[in-house]
Amino acid sequence: MLALLHDLTDPWREPLLRRAFLEVALLGVAGGAMGCWVVLYRLSYSAESLAHSLLPGLVLAALLGLPLLLGGAAGILVAALAVALAARTPVIGRDTAVAIVVTTLFGLGALLALSADSPPGLDGLLFGDVLGISDGDLWLAGGLVAGLAVVLGLGHHRLLAVGLDRLSAPSLGVRAGVVDAVLLVALAATLLVAVQGLGNLLVVALLVAPALTAGRFTRRMGPMIGVSVVVAVLGGWGGLYLSYHAGIAAGASVAGVLCVVALLSVALTRRRRSPRTRRGARSRAPSPRTSPS
Repeated sequence: MLALLHDLTDPWREPLLRRAFLEVALLGVAGGAMGCWVVLYRLSYSAESLAHSLLPGLVLAALLGLPLLLGGAAGILVAALAVALAARTPVIGRDTAVAIVVTTLFGLGALLALSADSPPGLDGLLFGDVLGISDGDLWLAGGLVAGLAVVLGLGHHRLLAVGLDRLSAPSLGVRAGVVDAVLLVALAATLLVAVQGLGNLLVVALLVAPALTAGRFTRRMGPMIGVSVVVAVLGGWGGLYLSYHAGIAAGASVAGVLCVVALLSVALTRRRRSPRTRRGARSRAPSPRTSPS
């Protein structure tokens, strides 16, 4: 028992790890809440695409000594313009345009980051450096949480209206296009902040895995967001403990634990459902993915 207590408290004695725990908690709150809307709106692929399109801007900002936030924002803007231009070609099509642009930008960013001429440390943009978090990063994450709380709180019912029944939303006085734009901006802001701690390749796990886990146990959006936030924070902390005691990369540990929890939740809920229950669910008319709260 005493050994277990030491294992739990030892990481908190180091200032470096205390900042990492706080950063992961803040990002867990933001990612857990935002991820529920990403899953409801089926934006998981879009989130991954946005994260990958950030990389060239992040690398160039690091090489030039500019703020990573500025470089990431520029990367998203360039990607959006490139996708818009490519999608205007009828032969290509929008889906193909997105795939081509995102793959090209990610390849360019990886080439710059992993080049032998690049200074050491840029590979952290791919896999994160949550142990290198500064006080400024913590303030930025705190600002993200506060901003998301305001945006998602004020727009909760509008987001639900569009997410559950887009065609009927205008009859309720809700403009789907405006809601979509606000949600995408919030998603981009979340990725911009979280990518500095978890890296370009791992950040989407923070958005999708906790929301997937929460969705296995509740369909109401309010409780789903609460469960997702708890899973994201505790799973993130579990990843940091794993990293500390096993001596492996922190960002990969956080993403790995969150994904394992999601897989376990899927396996657990499948085993709890009897074949008769599943047959009954299939025989009923389709229902919305998430219920209002």
